[in-house]
Amino acid sequence: MRAAVADPIHINARVRENAEAISAALDDHMLKVFAPDARKELRRFSAGEAAELLGISPSFLRKLHFENRVPEVHTTPGGRRHYSGEDLQEIRKILDNTAKTRGTYLRGRREGDKVQVLSFLNFKGGSGKTTSSIHTAQRLALKGYRVLAVDIDPQASLTTLFGYRPEYDFLHSGTIYDAIRYDDPVPMSEIIQKTYFTGIDLAPAGLILQEFEHETPQALMANMQPPFFARMAAALQEVEADYDVIIFDCPPQLGYLTMSALCASTGVLITIVPNMLDIASMAQFLQMSADLLDVVSNAGASMEFDFLRFLINRYEPNDGPQQQVVAFLRQLFGEEVMVAAMLKSTAISDAGLTTQTLYEVDRSQFHRNTYDRAVDSLNQVNDEVESLLQKAWGR
Repeated sequence: MRAAVADPIHINARVRENAEAISAALDDHMLKVFAPDARKELRRFSAGEAAELLGISPSFLRKLHFENRVPEVHTTPGGRRHYSGEDLQEIRKILDNTAKTRGTYLRGRREGDKVQVLSFLNFKGGSGKTTSSIHTAQRLALKGYRVLAVDIDPQASLTTLFGYRPEYDFLHSGTIYDAIRYDDPVPMSEIIQKTYFTGIDLAPAGLILQEFEHETPQALMANMQPPFFARMAAALQEVEADYDVIIFDCPPQLGYLTMSALCASTGVLITIVPNMLDIASMAQFLQMSADLLDVVSNAGASMEFDFLRFLINRYEPNDGPQQQVVAFLRQLFGEEVMVAAMLKSTAISDAGLTTQTLYEVDRSQFHRNTYDRAVDSLNQVNDEVESLLQKAWGR
């Protein structure tokens, strides 16, 4: 007797069913985590955290309150002060107004400074681009910089981390695609979203961004202006006066979107996980990038950058082979490899379970040593990025 033949799987229908199932599950998860309105909000910071972000000592912060030089903030029944992002902004302005040197506490752009535009990129998925870009954006915002986060990955992970559901919120419109498309683009200011995170605005992404990759070859043949590599820079020009730093989270491929971000950038951070397979992949990525950038340069794009750095990601200091790979990279690229490395940490991945970053979660939710180690690592990386920005501004 012949065995019954299983019904064939219609892959299109099955994939759609899976997509709808996971989408519904994510909706349910977001409602549980961020009930009742499924939108995120930024936590308050302890006095110790606030002092570190302001660049002063906890005792000086207490003195400011004692002398009534700064507004009162949320205080627990036990007398502990907690600071919102808006509180930090207000205190920073007060401190800078009374500082001997203006700009001591407000470290963003001054007259004559150009906006700094950073691209986080790598050809390989899983190299930590989104994790790096959002933590950098948040650390800079907490230190008083005005930040625009631009998500140009159709998978929209960065957009999701800011509490949006791209497949619902920006299914047909409202993404960065609207500002750079060839047919009737809208002003950049119309697609920028205010976020719950004080100091950060977002230009969101969605699956529709793939259309830019599909439309560009036809636009090149038709000689549509401005060309693809200039469209992102042109869109940003309208809003750049409102920001100190613009941060791109690039897709894990070297397409027209990545190239347009590169041509708008002043600095590039290439994330790299220290193993030989990733380095081999990066070698191909750099070669392809160089060839394509040559073509774009010959077409008239500016290729002048203030800096390029390799950011070691998901680093395990006790892993012998990883140490060898990092030593190899430092020998090869010298100061272009960042001094600080982003450690691999369960704290970062655990925070991601509730679509949060390490700067958003409270220390009490983790083992203290694990949390402190991860945050120290992130702060060192992001403060090194900040020093690159300051150097680019000639400070």
